[in-house]
Amino acid sequence: MEKYKIEKDSIQETLVIPLYGRRLCSQQFPGLYQDSTAAMLMEKMDYDFSPLERQANSLMQTFGALEVAMRQNDLAWEVRDYLNAHPRAAVINLGCGLDNTGRACDNGQCSIWNIDLPDVIEMRDRLLPPGEREKNLAFDLKDPYWMEAIHTDPADGAVLFAAGVFYYFTTEEVKSLTVDMARRFPGGRLVFDAAGQAAVRLMLKTWVKQAGIQDVGAYFSVKDARQELEPWSQLFSVSSRGYMLGYQSLHDPAVRPIHRLLAKLADGPMRLQIVRIDFVEYSHD
Repeated sequence: MEKYKIEKDSIQETLVIPLYGRRLCSQQFPGLYQDSTAAMLMEKMDYDFSPLERQANSLMQTFGALEVAMRQNDLAWEVRDYLNAHPRAAVINLGCGLDNTGRACDNGQCSIWNIDLPDVIEMRDRLLPPGEREKNLAFDLKDPYWMEAIHTDPADGAVLFAAGVFYYFTTEEVKSLTVDMARRFPGGRLVFDAAGQAAVRLMLKTWVKQAGIQDVGAYFSVKDARQELEPWSQLFSVSSRGYMLGYQSLHDPAVRPIHRLLAKLADGPMRLQIVRIDFVEYSHD
């Protein structure tokens, strides 16, 4: 089998670390998280994973893997919760990378839409070709035209989710995008991860330097989601939960006390959270 070559310093390389994190978490914390796709995808790649492997047992690497996994579990919980009430909904993965959450939540009736930049979708089409009721769409999320490319009956509903995406958007871009979504998908739900300003500065440190960005403060961060985001639109009903401990307990034999302490810091001072915006249905009077 010919392997898919991942070039150094390419957009595609940025997909490798979260993928490795999901595989690592499945190995280290099998009671909390399973992602069989991650190992299968790594087998299909021509890429040197050894620098990541060398760090695999370090505290920050295992906690980072746990963090990635908790985030995916939380988002999947929200998607399944929405599908319970709207079984034929569109499940829309924003900035999908090589994430397979849509398929993991598939109830046999929903439609699945994976959206990312053309380079990423080209890679996804090769490594994770879409199944039935599933489409991979090549769009920049900042171009709202992607919403028109999703053909779905508004009565069926839509649940949209984004993992690790909005940190790279300015607050204004997130506002504009979410308001557009609320208008396009009335009765839908959007869920995504967010963090306080200190955590966002930390996350964007390397990227900001490479991109030569001056005003990090313009990038999207959230302290109190309801207070800050609900005023953006009358169509928003906003809630949030801590993303390490807000959805499930970390009382698992593989989780060390230091991991639990870091989880409390993440959900507490760092304000790592899953934000849920329910889009209120509106009348066209």
